[in-house]
Amino acid sequence: MLRVVKHGGLATVAALAGLLIATASAAATPIAFVPCAKGPGFACAHLTVPVDPSGQIPGTVTLSVERKVAITGTATEAIVGLAGGPGQSAIPFATDFAQEMGSALATRDLIVFDQRGTGSSGALSCPEFANPNILKPALVGTCGTQLGPTRGLYESDDSVADIEAIREALGYNQLILYGTSYGTKVALRYAEQYPTHVAGLILDSTVPPNGPDVYSATTFAAIPGMLAKLCAGQACAGVTNDPMADLTTVVTRLDAHRVHTRVVGPDGSIHNVRLGPDAIFNILVSGDLAPLLRADLPAALHAAAVHRDYALLGTLSMIANQPEGGIDNELYFATSCEENYYPWNRADPPAQRASEALAAFAAQPASTFAPFSAKTAYDESDAPYCADWPFATAAPEPTNGTLPNVPTLIISGAEDLRTPTADAQAVAAQIPDATLLVVPNTGHSVLGTEPTNCAQNALQAFLAGKQVAQCTNAKIPQTLYPVPDPPQTLHGVRAASGTSGLAGRTLQAVLETLSAAVSTGVDDFLNGSSLLATVRFGGLRAGWASFSLHGVHLHAYSYVRGVEVSGAFAGGGTRFTLTISGSAAAAGSVILDTKAKTLSGTLGGVFVSTPTDHTGQSAATALASAASAASRALALRLGGS
Repeated sequence: MLRVVKHGGLATVAALAGLLIATASAAATPIAFVPCAKGPGFACAHLTVPVDPSGQIPGTVTLSVERKVAITGTATEAIVGLAGGPGQSAIPFATDFAQEMGSALATRDLIVFDQRGTGSSGALSCPEFANPNILKPALVGTCGTQLGPTRGLYESDDSVADIEAIREALGYNQLILYGTSYGTKVALRYAEQYPTHVAGLILDSTVPPNGPDVYSATTFAAIPGMLAKLCAGQACAGVTNDPMADLTTVVTRLDAHRVHTRVVGPDGSIHNVRLGPDAIFNILVSGDLAPLLRADLPAALHAAAVHRDYALLGTLSMIANQPEGGIDNELYFATSCEENYYPWNRADPPAQRASEALAAFAAQPASTFAPFSAKTAYDESDAPYCADWPFATAAPEPTNGTLPNVPTLIISGAEDLRTPTADAQAVAAQIPDATLLVVPNTGHSVLGTEPTNCAQNALQAFLAGKQVAQCTNAKIPQTLYPVPDPPQTLHGVRAASGTSGLAGRTLQAVLETLSAAVSTGVDDFLNGSSLLATVRFGGLRAGWASFSLHGVHLHAYSYVRGVEVSGAFAGGGTRFTLTISGSAAAAGSVILDTKAKTLSGTLGGVFVSTPTDHTGQSAATALASAASAASRALALRLGGS
């Protein structure tokens, strides 16, 4: 194999490469590209490929392909962007891929295509999945039957064959494969099967070629470290001394007896949320894509463990239960069920498969899942759903187990639970010249969620053939600091600086309410379907609020029991009036002055005033930070699951 000089990036291969790889021109292509309707820069085309790459089952799939040509010359090398899932359409992220690649596209084309069965590449469809909030194992089985005999032809290796068909049709010598989450698995499998056609790999949130593990062992093992990182550098001082101990207490208690808690909906209505160990695990994993949800975790766990106050955990559970958009369930199960390993005999009836899998989970050492149980691990896996799948293949698709030693950049979020750093390390160990970059304060899909530019800078250095610098700033950004314990009563709230009595405690409660509203609003906002929309959310205790890039509007919003805040603070002004009411509060009104950085007014007939920045969590500062974070997410959002 032709070797390259190891220096952390894509090295320039010697001219001898031309003797080893036949040259071809991307300009001479049988694919007819036309300008894309959505805007300049990309050209759109379709490529028809066999539905069965082996040719045993007749039929075709038409792939939707987009290309952005190199700025200079005719490229013989292309970067292929692969989305997550399985089941995520890649074409909606074409401009994001282009922005991520930056100057690397000066001499390389960018190719983005919807993988078979997703988006505009023959998306699969089952009526049973019309409601994303209703997903039962029996529906998965029915869907598989409806998809017919080709349901086994949407595995990763089928997408690998499609990538190779695209490469051949467009005449590229080699490809750089850029995958996020599940896309990394496809990239690695392509590299296994076509090593001489791979110029490099960029893997963000890595799924091993034979993954994911049905037991999610590395995910459970990563939980203590993730919680510890959330509280690094005394970030949780005043909140909790040991978030892992709090988690253990809560999970053990809920395992013995589920609880119901009140959660306020976006319209102020009250919902009863049932909490068990499964819900807590779901919150942990959902935090991968919601950094502000992670920031809420230590306080939520501590409040539940110490005070048996489950309100914040209930709110986080409602957020975590919202369906993640952009994933086609049909394709997800067609791929995951067919190609992944499950501890059962595929020839057995569904009920027997489920029983075999549950027994296999129970046979694992208890430490594998602690503090959770084997039952929770089973319930939160794909096994209960895939047990009902009508398998079209006799066994999981094998891998050859050999990865080529090509220039590789592996990016891992230090707090990622879906694709933990341990998985990235295992893949890096198989590629001697790979560079592993662990990004602090970041979960899943690093390039779309990192709070700094460390991964982005590393990507540009790698593509330019330069040394990749490791991340050095591990300090938790102020906007991602763990939130304080939610107060149980107004009596437990200390008076705001420079004040005293009921009026002072009410003023401090207003400050904490504003910070909580911004934190919750930003979390919902950045995880919404549109970063230009307005989101609504309920208060911790009562009322509701709305958030957008223009500001926050509160409607009897309550974070502290008996204290309700109404009004708005928004961009374009510096003085905002808020009305304070509630059964426990000193009623009145206050003015938030973002220029003077004060919160002052008359509460219960007493004039009070306090600086808004003494806690480092000024509502005005938080709003500015939120707008900055939203703008960055709008520019870099990549998704993935």
